[in-house]
Amino acid sequence: MAKEIILYNLKDSVTDEEYADYVKNEKGPLLESLSSAQKFELVKITGAASGKIPYRYVGILHLKSLEDFYQKDAPSPKFQGFLEKWKTKVAEFHILSGEEIY
Repeated sequence: MAKEIILYNLKDSVTDEEYADYVKNEKGPLLESLSSAQKFELVKITGAASGKIPYRYVGILHLKSLEDFYQKDAPSPKFQGFLEKWKTKVAEFHILSGEEIY
């Protein structure tokens, strides 16, 4: 299964509570409505073995196909509108994509 994994931190002006509300009411439902998506998960990182947490959030978008996501859904006005709003909430982010092995 294809995955897009997003590692990120929130802007100082956005609280965890505000962001959780946004994810439950907007982001999660929108991402799961994409034709290429199967499921969206968001993990708030609360600890690390090394003690240093470089990213506080990990979003995992489970996809039917990376190709469908990048060719159809990612360029759509619906997704681009979401992305512009999401960028106002995050300070830094790193996007990865790949295929599940196990």
